[in-house]
This record gives sequence, structure tokens and C-alpha cells, in this order.
Amino acid sequence: MVHPAVIAVVGPTGSGKSDLAVSLALELDGEVINADAMQFYRGMDIGTAKISMAERRGVPHHLLDTLDVTEEASVSDFQQLARQLIDNIHSRGKRAILAGGSGLYIRAALDILEFPGTDPHIRKQLETDLEEEGSQALLARLRQVDPVSAARLSDARRIVRALEVHQLTGRPFSSFMPQREYYQPAVQIGLAVDREVLRDRLARRVHRMVEGGLLEEVRRLDAAGLRRGKTAPRALGYSQFLKVLDDGATVDEATEETIVATRQFARRQLTWFRADPRISWLDWQDPELLPKAVHLVKTQPGT
Repeated sequence: MVHPAVIAVVGPTGSGKSDLAVSLALELDGEVINADAMQFYRGMDIGTAKISMAERRGVPHHLLDTLDVTEEASVSDFQQLARQLIDNIHSRGKRAILAGGSGLYIRAALDILEFPGTDPHIRKQLETDLEEEGSQALLARLRQVDPVSAARLSDARRIVRALEVHQLTGRPFSSFMPQREYYQPAVQIGLAVDREVLRDRLARRVHRMVEGGLLEEVRRLDAAGLRRGKTAPRALGYSQFLKVLDDGATVDEATEETIVATRQFARRQLTWFRADPRISWLDWQDPELLPKAVHLVKTQPGT
């Protein structure tokens, strides 16, 4: 049985990916697979702009609310789960539609991408080294064995991961970087934004989150172990509003920090997705967005 191409709706945060994915699902008899890493977490609803039941309009959604905030999100786990879901959805005669702005997660589902394993003992030793020596010392160590990754990485967690992979496999972390080759047929639709309009929209969205109870949500998740997690407490809004709970910032200061961080994140997302020539871009505010997206899906090879 020949399955149709996977559809992926991508773009920066706040561009309307979830809405378009739902509309495509209704038009093409599809189901949506979440590819936003922070929306995996139960209870992280306001700060991640998680799509509500009403907004889903009856369309089945997968991989929402699958992790506790104390658990670590894993790209390799997502790859396995997403591909199983894609196969299952297609086997039932439906269309699988990925939606999200986590670029690496999108590529993990769509592209030929190998993930090296992990070793808790190596990881623990490297994390100890990080605490004792600092990230610059570990970066210098990485530069000796994997200069390509060392030139790209600045985040301490990713430096630790690159060193772990080298120790575990004998190969540089950079050798595992994906090629732009689909694992199975796919169509990627990108939402092209007016950056100034998006800047204002993101600011208004953060203010709505705060008015909607973001601080209370962070307080509730903090009691549930948010700070013990490795991924969840770094989410936009959550890291900033944890400072409010610690009396390290006011609500207004945390709100402004969240707006700035969200705008920076949107720029990084655009840079990531713009680098992929396979994405077909549509104007996010085009009144004919849905029919144009449907046309793209129906006219690309393998669909």
C-alpha cells in the first residue's frame, strides 16, 4: 500500500501553525501530530499557547500532554513515536499533519537522521566536569575532538552532549547532523510572516498569557517539580516567571523579558526554516491561505 506524503506546517511561534494544521486536517481528512517540544508537557498550557479542545474542532491531536514537567524531552523518542503515529494514521486512510516550531523535531520526523545513544555514567562525569571546570573548559576539550561542533555550540548542555557522543561512539557529534533527505515523501508548508507585525503580535500574546494566569500556572507547576526538570523549566515564560516566585523579578519585568526572549526565539526559528529549500512558503495573512495550502499538498510529487 502506497501511503501519501506527510504534511508539515512550520514557521515561527505565533504565526498560526496550529490553526492551519487543523484547517488542513478538516479539508483533507487528517490528524495532527504536535511537534512543539514544550507542548509535550502536561499543565504547560497558557505559556505554550497549547491549542484548546475547542480550537481543535474535533480533529484528533497526538503527542500533546505526554510528559510530566520533571521528565526530559528526547528528540530520538519523538522520532520513534512520530513515525509510528504517521504509519498508523496513514494505514487508516487519513493524512498525517505535523505542526510545530521545534525545527530539530520536525527534521527528526521527516528526514533520515541517526541519533547516537546515551550513557548515564559518561553524562554524569561530564556534568560534574562542567560544574567544576565551567563550560569554556569543556568547549576547549570539544574543540580538540570535534572543531565543527565546537564552532557551532555555546549552550553548556549541548557541549556536554557533544562530548558524550564522542566518548560513546568515537565519532564527532557533527557527523550525526542530518542531511536534507526525506525518510518518506513529505510536503512542508512554511508560514511567511511580516516581522514587524509578528513582533507586535508576540508582545500582545505574552500580555494575554499573563492576564490569563501564567504566573499561577508556573506556581502550580513549580509545586509539581518544574525546577527538577531539564527541559521544561527552560521554556519561554516559565524560566522568567520562576524569577517572580523567587522575588528576583516583578511581573512587569518578567513579562518584558518573556517578550524579548520570544521575539529572539522567533528570529532563530525563521533562520532555521529559511535554510531548508524544500519548504514552500505562504503568506500567513493571505485570505486564500487554506486553498493555497491544499493546492500545494495536492500538486507536489508523492502526495
